Amino acid sequence: MTTAREAGGEPLRAAGKPGSAVVRDALGVGVAVGLSGFAFGVTSAGAGLTVLQSCALSLLVFTGASQFALVGALAAGGNPFTAAAGAFFLGTRNAFYGLRLSGLLGYRAAVRPFAAHWIIDETSAVALAQPDRRSARLGFTVTGLSLYALWNLTTLAGAMGAEALGDTDAWGLDAAGPAVFVALLAPMLKQPVERVAAGLAIVLLLVAMPLLPAGVPVLVAALAAPAVLFLEGRVTRTRTPDTGRPGVREAQDGDAREADAR
Repeated sequence: MTTAREAGGEPLRAAGKPGSAVVRDALGVGVAVGLSGFAFGVTSAGAGLTVLQSCALSLLVFTGASQFALVGALAAGGNPFTAAAGAFFLGTRNAFYGLRLSGLLGYRAAVRPFAAHWIIDETSAVALAQPDRRSARLGFTVTGLSLYALWNLTTLAGAMGAEALGDTDAWGLDAAGPAVFVALLAPMLKQPVERVAAGLAIVLLLVAMPLLPAGVPVLVAALAAPAVLFLEGRVTRTRTPDTGRPGVREAQDGDAREADAR
């Protein structure tokens, strides 16, 4: 059966998807995640940022986890440059999403800088789940637009509300950001490797926090992912000898049966 391909040569899944279903799924993600901008606004205000600074971060940075990492490090008294470095390295994953989405979405050069601002975990997940370019573009656009608008509105509401309350620590709102971040992350940890990486990151963070300046423990915890992936690769190669690779053992069994038949 012939596989349909885009102009860039990338294979597409044959079945289409109704636009209404794509919009429904995209709006569900955009609204659910966009509401957590309220927690960022509260956390940012608790870290000492003004309402204008909090809103500027959401408007210009718009990377969710990186924003939380930045204000969290600042709230702990970290150096602004160290806090920014931690947020930067956490946000570099979006560059890899961009490499994958560039060919899938196929936007013109004039549109790409604007689309790049919306390349985050949620928009990438929705776009990559679609069966064709039209659905991918629709899912990416609806997710990005709804999430960006709602995230910025709730950031404003959270920052203004926290400023009106005064001391956020007294209300316990300083824990809102980390709690929301954990709540968003936990359902994504479906594979054992992901759970091990998350667990190791927590251990590294807890060990590093009393010993290193604020902001640096985040960078240390980020080493958990490559460490776990490296160990997984070593274990896989150890447990799977050459004769155990897919196709090799089957071929050997076939040769043995053919020899018996003779």
